[in-house]
Amino acid sequence: MANLDFHIVKRIREQIAKGGNKAALKHKIDSAWHSISWSQFGEQIDALSLALLNRGLEVQDKVGIFSNNMPQWTITDIAALQARLVTVPIYPTNTPAQSAYILQNADVRVLFVGEQVQFDAAVTIFDTCPMLELVVTLSDDIEHGDFAHSCDWQTFIAQGSQTCQAALDERLAGAKMDDLLTLIYTSGTTGQPKGVMLDYANIGAQLEGHDQRLSLSDSDVSLCFLPLSHVFERAWTYYVLYNGATNCYLKDTLQVRDALGEVRPTVMAAVPRFYEKIFSAIHERVSKAPVIRKLLFTWAVNMGARVALCHQEGRTPSSLLRRSHALADKLVLSKLRALLGGRIHFMPCGGAKLDPTIGRFFHAIGVNVKLGYGMTETTATVSCWDDKHFAPDSIGMSMPGAEVKIGANNEILVRGPMVMRGYYKLDQETLDAFDEQGFLKTGDAGHIDENGNLFITDRIKELMKTSNGKYIAPQHIEGTIGKDHFIEQIAVIADTRKFVSALIVPCFDSLETYAKELNIAYQDRLELIKNHQVMAMFESRLNDLQKELAKFEQVKKFKLLPKAFSMDDGELTPTQKLRRKVINDRYQNEIEEMYRDNASSK
Repeated sequence: MANLDFHIVKRIREQIAKGGNKAALKHKIDSAWHSISWSQFGEQIDALSLALLNRGLEVQDKVGIFSNNMPQWTITDIAALQARLVTVPIYPTNTPAQSAYILQNADVRVLFVGEQVQFDAAVTIFDTCPMLELVVTLSDDIEHGDFAHSCDWQTFIAQGSQTCQAALDERLAGAKMDDLLTLIYTSGTTGQPKGVMLDYANIGAQLEGHDQRLSLSDSDVSLCFLPLSHVFERAWTYYVLYNGATNCYLKDTLQVRDALGEVRPTVMAAVPRFYEKIFSAIHERVSKAPVIRKLLFTWAVNMGARVALCHQEGRTPSSLLRRSHALADKLVLSKLRALLGGRIHFMPCGGAKLDPTIGRFFHAIGVNVKLGYGMTETTATVSCWDDKHFAPDSIGMSMPGAEVKIGANNEILVRGPMVMRGYYKLDQETLDAFDEQGFLKTGDAGHIDENGNLFITDRIKELMKTSNGKYIAPQHIEGTIGKDHFIEQIAVIADTRKFVSALIVPCFDSLETYAKELNIAYQDRLELIKNHQVMAMFESRLNDLQKELAKFEQVKKFKLLPKAFSMDDGELTPTQKLRRKVINDRYQNEIEEMYRDNASSK
């Protein structure tokens, strides 16, 4: 694509020119939300672009961002892009060793860090990164100590005054759609991450495709709480700014519930776990309500589901159904939507598969969740639910411009202008990622129905084979069981084993409430999860949850764990995917214990 109309920098500059005093970015300081207008946004990115040019950075040099979400993240990103530099995001939770690998591989020259923990990590690895010249701190409260190769945000920007505007104008005039825009390092479940090369044509293809599939305007407000270091939130932020909407930055994801009420977003990108937690919390509250309220809730959601089905099938609800739904909405559904701020227009959902039951529930209460599928290598979205005629069990229909087909081993293959240029400095891996027709091999298995809906079954590389020769799709089982409000995390074990087992991390908020109700005494979480009443409760819930699974897929034994899987322990990737090998090695004793006594599992 050579059309500069979809060059993200060009479009953002157009929005700056007409945005004036309207809020472009918002962020929370102490207890209040503060705005950065479009005019101020433009002034700040220009000033930072000039400072980067003053530093002597050449076209396509690399700039790193190692920070939690904040307005300065996006200001730095767009300022670097204006100067035709390449932005390299690093997850704020990465270890120093993980960060050093990216900085070394990408040849990053200037690194922007958000908080003290990222600054301290940068200091420890600075000498191992030969191309790295300077660390710039985005927050005012970072202590630099005696580290000589750093400066704060304001000091760095002030250096831009030494560079004339003509130098920036020259860079802007040379903008090309085939310029490299970013290197995003994929968080693989094994091995070192690979730098995905995305250019302006990749982003432009997504902007153009989303214009045809979605409806977003400059009156919309988006809550930005997923990590900007991931392609999903970053590409979504581009689309928000591309349309002149307001982006609200949440640094602490633990505050998302409060932020929903304060910001009252109209759109927001989220992952399935976000919806699972809301779904579980609502149903847990309803389960404790008086019978009349339970019946009212069930009736109201049923009315919502019937209306949602009419809309999906292009039918007009009957007058009786419309009246019933209006009453249901007044009494119940509007109160449920208020948990999300009450103004949601639609909500993109991606990163993993969403349980169809949960997807149907949100559509029933009037929240237009648009489940999508994509990868870093496809600049995020490949498919998403349409407003009508989508199958709730699917991951939607292909986006405009995306050519999707099913290859050998039922692998989903993708070709189109949104597909990456390749992996940075990895020619052979790039070749291996594509088939002979130029289709990207996603590594996901699936199928397409007669209506064009795409379905995903599992990761091909994660299929497990039991010793009885049965293939197990662990993500399917984990999704089926993991929606329960007593379960925070689950890792299925099955490869080369006689039957399926699981390591389960309980949701301790729910479990401790349950223990209190039953007067279960315990000293700590380890004692709690060994309690026979707790074990019996989990066994009963698992039996109910697994009724729709084939017998050979059902979890026969499980172990409750007192501590959640974490990135710090290497058990999760930055995108919260399980590192199964690490988990299997770390919990080898617990796993072996489940298979010692086979008699009770036959």
